[in-house]
Amino acid sequence: MITKRRIAFIRWGSFSHINDCVQEILERHFVDAQIDVIDINELIPKSNPLSYLHALRSYGHDVARRRKTLSEARERTPFVFQTVRRRLLERLNRHPYDFTFQTQSMFDGSKPGTPHFVYTDCTYLANLHFPDFSHRDLPIEAWMQCERSIYEHATKVFAMSHNIADSLISDYACPADKVALVYCGANAQTSKDERFGTERYAKKRILFVGIDWRRKGGPALVEAYKKVLKAHPDASLTVVGCSPRINLPNCNVVGMIPLPEVKKYFENATLFCLPTLLEPFGVVFLEAMAHGLPIVATRLGAIPDFVIEGQNGHLVEPNNSEQIADRISALLSEPAQIERYGDFGHSLYWRRYTWEQTGVRICDHIEAALGYQGDATASRPHEVAGCKA
Repeated sequence: MITKRRIAFIRWGSFSHINDCVQEILERHFVDAQIDVIDINELIPKSNPLSYLHALRSYGHDVARRRKTLSEARERTPFVFQTVRRRLLERLNRHPYDFTFQTQSMFDGSKPGTPHFVYTDCTYLANLHFPDFSHRDLPIEAWMQCERSIYEHATKVFAMSHNIADSLISDYACPADKVALVYCGANAQTSKDERFGTERYAKKRILFVGIDWRRKGGPALVEAYKKVLKAHPDASLTVVGCSPRINLPNCNVVGMIPLPEVKKYFENATLFCLPTLLEPFGVVFLEAMAHGLPIVATRLGAIPDFVIEGQNGHLVEPNNSEQIADRISALLSEPAQIERYGDFGHSLYWRRYTWEQTGVRICDHIEAALGYQGDATASRPHEVAGCKA
């Protein structure tokens, strides 16, 4: 009797819609395997008063000053980490698995004796390179040791960007051959052959999309926009995802809207600007590229991976409204250059940042680690169903 392969996919909620796409990847590439999906939300000791006691002992000062919510503090305690680990092992020990696979670096989904893979967009120590983050924002040392154990127990760690791959090696002493840069996909509804009308790039429409106005650099963009208006009084700014109070000409604050409705704002924009101060990855930049928009963004984190200076946009220093204004004003003066930047970004997106390509990279590494042969997986799909990039 042939035993069917079995894979455990361990996730925590939606992960900005990434988890559904990763699950699709595993299902498409390992069609002969049964995939057991385990959501960490089911294992967190929400009703256990001890979890809140540990949270207050570890982060009481931060909770009192509203720098962390009680829920955030609870999730970053060794007590919850180890409780989830124990409950997860109880689930995993019910069956033998060919391998286990987890997204994010908030829990340890490994099972002793079973190959384990981690796909992550961040490490805590990588955050120290952001101006809006300091050592006091790190979890307690005991939890930092828990995070290190995630990488120590992994067979391979997949990073979404260069800065995280570098952090795993330099900050967490992961061997270089244990870390693989596989990038990430996006859920932008565009096509590879889509072309954008030239007239769009002459309309001087600046777009900001983000929920956390301050962390995403909104105040610096407003100061820059004031300067832009002096050179381009016909320019406009549209803010999607949050509702700051802005009293400036040609400014439209849309606020929070359903995700499918964001597409029309990308389609109507001339350029995208998000001068963020702290960004684990930044899928929204990929969506802007997919819609043919040049980008002005900060030189932080993963952003230099997909914003290539002088090719599809410009990189600026954090909180530098003068630089932001200069880059935006220069672009608005050159519609032909904006179009070239948009075309380059659109092409880069389709060359590197689709779920199809990310899935191939991930599964090639898994197959190599497990010694799978050609008949172990399905033929490469043209796209991941339901997760078009």
